[in-house]
Amino acid sequence: MSENGKGNGKDAQLALRELSQRLMRLSPRQRLDALLDGPDARAVVRALPPENLYVTIQEVGLADATELVQLASPGQFRAFVDLGGWKRDSLDPHDVLTWLRAARGGIDDSAEYLRKLHALDLEVLELLLREFVVVHDLEENPDVNPQGVTLETPEGRYLVEIKADGVEMSAVRTLLNDLIAENPFEAVRLLEAVRWEIPGELEETAFQFRQGRLLDLGFPSLEDAVSLFGRVDVGPSPRPAQGTALAPSQGHVDYLDAAFRGLDDVERTNAEDELTGVANAALVAELADPGDLDAVRRVGEMVRDYLSLGLEQLTGADPSRASQVLRDTPLRRVFQTGFTLTLQLKFRADRLAKAPGATVDGVLMVLPEEAAALEALRRKRPRRALKVEGAEPVPFRSLREVASSEAVLGRAEAQVEVFRGLLGGTPESAREAVARFGVPLETLGMDRLFAAGVAMAVLDERADARPVPLGRAVELGQRLFEGTPQAPRLRPSATERALAGLEPAVAPGARDELRRMVGVTLGRLLSELGVAWLEEARWSPVASEVLPMESAPVP
Repeated sequence: MSENGKGNGKDAQLALRELSQRLMRLSPRQRLDALLDGPDARAVVRALPPENLYVTIQEVGLADATELVQLASPGQFRAFVDLGGWKRDSLDPHDVLTWLRAARGGIDDSAEYLRKLHALDLEVLELLLREFVVVHDLEENPDVNPQGVTLETPEGRYLVEIKADGVEMSAVRTLLNDLIAENPFEAVRLLEAVRWEIPGELEETAFQFRQGRLLDLGFPSLEDAVSLFGRVDVGPSPRPAQGTALAPSQGHVDYLDAAFRGLDDVERTNAEDELTGVANAALVAELADPGDLDAVRRVGEMVRDYLSLGLEQLTGADPSRASQVLRDTPLRRVFQTGFTLTLQLKFRADRLAKAPGATVDGVLMVLPEEAAALEALRRKRPRRALKVEGAEPVPFRSLREVASSEAVLGRAEAQVEVFRGLLGGTPESAREAVARFGVPLETLGMDRLFAAGVAMAVLDERADARPVPLGRAVELGQRLFEGTPQAPRLRPSATERALAGLEPAVAPGARDELRRMVGVTLGRLLSELGVAWLEEARWSPVASEVLPMESAPVP
């Protein structure tokens, strides 16, 4: 008998879960219609998880989902307020009142509404009333005559002044009338508490009650949630199985989707529970509000990216292994593996930025592309910079992207050594060299500083970072460019002279990056200034925007 009972209960639970999942696959409007149009809508609604109902209400819009709110149980309604009535650790009385208005609706029987109202913590109700009413004691001040809408308690002790307008005023007045009609004595006691309770203590108590219920909904404490972002040993990536290929360079492989496709129904159910737990922990760790659907979506995408990245690492970039890895490895560990791959990049970027002599006047000695990459990597959650000016950094989604950022970091580390050599090798000499340009380094820009160093090396075959003397501008143009305006070219000797001047000043390990930097810089000078020089044998008016020059000839 007990075994059959357990089996029946388990079957009912699985059926309810399947129904919930089927509903969540519908569009929000279709989901709402399916819930409301059934033969026993109230029973179906009250059987569903409150967080799923909340998502539906928010996606459709509370104004269009009031019937769903009214069908919900008092416990579900309390969950709606827990999710939608708070901004992190602060109660929003206006949002709470909006939920109460939706629950009250136009129904004639207020009993169901009052059951929902009493499901809320008393502290929440007191904070709500403190926001919208002022309670005047007529025994203390019988001549009080406030402006606006007022309501006198039945025993004549208190005059309640409503501090709201429009629909909020009407909602507060209805709320007070409902409470007084239900139990005048308790309503008066509530108003007395509203007068004397300390708001900070009320909110702290209400917040602690809410946190306990969120824990029951699957949202862990902040301390537990933060541990999700712990660093783990990722180890070497396993070799792909014989006959399999690495993920293609074009297009994104979703390893999480590949893993779920290979699971049976029971395994998939368990994995979905794990996924929900990881997503909830990430949401709490990000200090996002569980009721903020935009934050839920953003964090959900982040979780999928880290999980896919972790699975790619653990499978050796073989999607066919993903299901087995998911069977053998907790999703939390998979997430931490993906996050650790990016965290290692952040640690490396932080070490570079804090290395002695890596900055001058607070500016990191790397070129703009590498500077943008380092800035993105040093975020709390490391990201990947795009080679598009002004574009927001994006999450890492593949091992190829991780490897690409590792290459950028390698270039940045070498660039610091290049600039150290160019600027004399000591912090003092670096500051003296930058001072020659007459503007802050942040304004000058590391690319223009390096262009000046390359130009001076072309002229003198030595490392000397300074603005190009105007008296030598013609000589520089002659040493840089040849050909015709229709077919401009760099003189081969320009690269040779630049490297001959700069290489001795740069550490051997950074010379490959130096050669690349020189090639890129000379190519830029040719593309932006070469045609104008070959046409008129003089520098264009915008030349100084690319190549710093002195404002007057050197005597």
